[in-house]
Amino acid sequence: MPLSHDHIRTTVATYLARHPHEREQLGALLNALERPTDIASRTTFTGHVTCGAIVLDPLGRVLHVLHLTSGKILAPGGHAEPSDESLPAAALRELHEETGIPPQAVTPWPGYERVPFDIDIHDIDAHPGKGEPGHQHFDLRFLFRLHTTNETPVVLQEEEVGGIEWRPVDKAASPSLREKLLKLPLQAEPETANASALVYNDRGEYLLHLRDYYPDRIREPGMWSLLGGGREPQDATLEHTVRRELAEEAGLDLGDLTPFGTEYACDDGASVPIAIYASRWNGDPRDLRLTEGVMLAWFAPKDLHRLRIAPTTCDLVRRHVASLPTRTTSENGLAPQEEHRPASPHGTVLNVIGVHLYLERPDGTVLLGLRHPDSAFAPSTWHVLAGHCEQESAVACLIREAREEAGLRIELQDVELVHVIHHIDKAGDRPRMGLFFRAHAWSGEPELREPDKCTRWRFWDAAALPDNLVPYTRQAIAKIRNGELYSETGWPA
Repeated sequence: MPLSHDHIRTTVATYLARHPHEREQLGALLNALERPTDIASRTTFTGHVTCGAIVLDPLGRVLHVLHLTSGKILAPGGHAEPSDESLPAAALRELHEETGIPPQAVTPWPGYERVPFDIDIHDIDAHPGKGEPGHQHFDLRFLFRLHTTNETPVVLQEEEVGGIEWRPVDKAASPSLREKLLKLPLQAEPETANASALVYNDRGEYLLHLRDYYPDRIREPGMWSLLGGGREPQDATLEHTVRRELAEEAGLDLGDLTPFGTEYACDDGASVPIAIYASRWNGDPRDLRLTEGVMLAWFAPKDLHRLRIAPTTCDLVRRHVASLPTRTTSENGLAPQEEHRPASPHGTVLNVIGVHLYLERPDGTVLLGLRHPDSAFAPSTWHVLAGHCEQESAVACLIREAREEAGLRIELQDVELVHVIHHIDKAGDRPRMGLFFRAHAWSGEPELREPDKCTRWRFWDAAALPDNLVPYTRQAIAKIRNGELYSETGWPA
């Protein structure tokens, strides 16, 4: 029989008991519950309930699907059916239908067996061809944990789903969901997870770490392996884990880290998941400050059989080689164009490129954001809206970051480069090139889209900036107001 009004009303009431501050924003749902219409029916176009499955894997990543109709990356979910016995059961059915993941492969997150983890209300466009007017979805999202230790087969619902993606929780597509996931206490599986970096250069070589020979203290003693280590309580995501490990073990700061896969290692008889992140780097490992292990060195895939190395690491490297755009390799294990592509000259140090938004209103005030107290960089400090370039142009990065972080929409023709600052925190750190762009026009008012990174937006008088402002940002703003295009800071005199 269809899900009853009482079941839905009780579920929503239980959710609001935990999140009373959301009562106002869920007003449309509460109003719909007071009407006599069937709120669970997809033909109730005054608004109806949908059910979503938020699934975390053993690495703490959240499942997303590419929804073909909307073209959006979303959590699995959909309409309730008359056969659904409960709202969580509807979410599990949709998970199975869209991804092939069976209900027995997941378990409800403790404390969320019958209560939604998040409720989201969003508008749905009209579909005249289906006779559907525009309406609202009241999406009740239930939290589950994927408890299988092996890869779960995925069978996509091809007419609706174009693919799946496991994202770190800080990259969850929904802002409200992302905020709640980042506050979620870790359970056993994520706490025992590890993360490693698969670092390669333009010659097709891979960076390997020779471990200390301490058989009773470390895994794979005296063997060549990847840099990485175990998750610690302060790590919000496994990307944070691998970045921290790279910095601690080798003083290495990589720009892009792309999730590549999941491996499993045996530790005291238990299977421990390891998240693998890939990144390209062309530096000289002899210049790194190694604090653990014996040494770092580059190796071509064809030479791995000569090393004392785990077979799983060899397989991992070979699978990564096969995943690169050019699959054809020569007898030395490199793609033909990589044999002749020169690596960066010895001594070259890659600089991190950061883009910064200089947003000044007609009254002369400048937009600044207060960084989260737990931020790895400049906690509880004011800073302009900023981000690192991914595989994109600097201006494209600026436009994307403005939209993702603050809900601001900026057009390409309204952007102007107004300052470049080449800065370094202290001798030996990774140099950074900060590009400051002025937006002459924009739409929208600053919103807290990523509260885990920024806790407040405010326009400040450029002549009376806050004391706790990032130093290089203060310098850049002063130079912009003075009409200077370039400056440096932090470099030895």
